[in-house]
Amino acid sequence: MKKTAIIFGSTTGNAETVAEKIAEKLINNDVTLIEVSKLKSTDFDDYQNLILGTSTWGLGDLQDDWDGKLSVLENSNLNGKTIAFFGTGDSSSYPDTFVDGMGILYETVSGKGANLVGQFPADGYSYDASRAEIDGHFAGVAIDEDNESNLTDERLDQWIASFKSILND
Repeated sequence: MKKTAIIFGSTTGNAETVAEKIAEKLINNDVTLIEVSKLKSTDFDDYQNLILGTSTWGLGDLQDDWDGKLSVLENSNLNGKTIAFFGTGDSSSYPDTFVDGMGILYETVSGKGANLVGQFPADGYSYDASRAEIDGHFAGVAIDEDNESNLTDERLDQWIASFKSILND
């Protein structure tokens, strides 16, 4: 069984809650939760599958704990790894930068030889712009715990179903 790390940055706890829900839904997989603030440079090397998550702050900023670790991600050998993304944001208060942090993570790993999975349809969300949107899809699942928490489990289930079988291929 391939090892999966869910690496997340969370300030208010929303991204952490989502990371924990993802881990619960991947119960039959070998999953480790890692707060990005506690990340070791070797952690990206130790796992074949990475699920990277973050909240978005201010006007489209990456969550603070990721700032110090983004260079570690940039300099890691991601060739052949399977990577999925999740992002939390507030589409009502910040409709112009909804889940931009997830977009920053996506941009950081694009073109580094990884198998990027879990793109999620942008239909059904209310926002104006997002750095995480690519051709009508988000780079991963977008979660709005502030305004649409009633949709979180449904969105996570749909998102995980799109790539779960790939995690152990």
